[in-house]
Amino acid sequence: MSTQPAHDRLVTDRRLLSTKAYGTGQHLAARQSLYQWQTPRHDLPGIVVNELAGVGGAVADVGCGNGRFVARVRAERPDLTVIPMDVSPGILGGIAGAVVADAQRLPVADGALGAVLALHMLYHVEDQEQAVEELGRVLAPNGIAIVSTNSRTDKQELESLWRQAAGDVLGIEEGPARVQLSARFTLEDAPETLGPVFSDIRTIPLPGVIEVTDAEPIVAHLASYEAWADQMGVPFPETIERARDRVNEAIEKTGAFTITCLGGILVCSGPRR
Repeated sequence: MSTQPAHDRLVTDRRLLSTKAYGTGQHLAARQSLYQWQTPRHDLPGIVVNELAGVGGAVADVGCGNGRFVARVRAERPDLTVIPMDVSPGILGGIAGAVVADAQRLPVADGALGAVLALHMLYHVEDQEQAVEELGRVLAPNGIAIVSTNSRTDKQELESLWRQAAGDVLGIEEGPARVQLSARFTLEDAPETLGPVFSDIRTIPLPGVIEVTDAEPIVAHLASYEAWADQMGVPFPETIERARDRVNEAIEKTGAFTITCLGGILVCSGPRR
């Protein structure tokens, strides 16, 4: 597995996650909204629903965030009992039946679930191995875990944009890297982390290209990292504004600002007992 980044402890800080980062759904929604401009458009909730085709009984969405996947599964599979869970009480407001829970200690009996979802959240868990063991523990023998994350190559243009903007603000060639959430659990690393608990892991790669002709979606995405602003080593608002200028310059020159994306979903079965 790759070496953990310097920002590791910041990405797993439970106090910060449950307050500034995900105290509400605002920042998560800003990151999700960027994908409106992606080609091809991947219907992630739809993919999850399709993968649940053979599942019955109860399904837990661990780290459910603003409930985007919960709502879709409930709408299309009313026969399933969907249990939303998240470590942050604030983001759960308005999600019926939601439970405040830590992925490392799930309040679920052994073998009680037909499926468990862990979508773009394992990078926030301090002890990933323990969390993956919990995912396997709560599943029935024929149950599945559906996990998602991003590749280490995902959105490199945004990382470059941030460092260039930070460098401009600091008066140096290139500024420090921003906090990168999925760096702790990348698409490339995920099978190694999941393998000790699941005997079969199938990866669904989700590549795409985002093109924007307005800087605002990029600015909103970068600003959604406000929770970690004090740890980025740069004046945060000034760097955001300089990034806006750089995006506008690129759009004026080439007609669009382009970002290359690679995320993925891992469907895990055969929980080891």
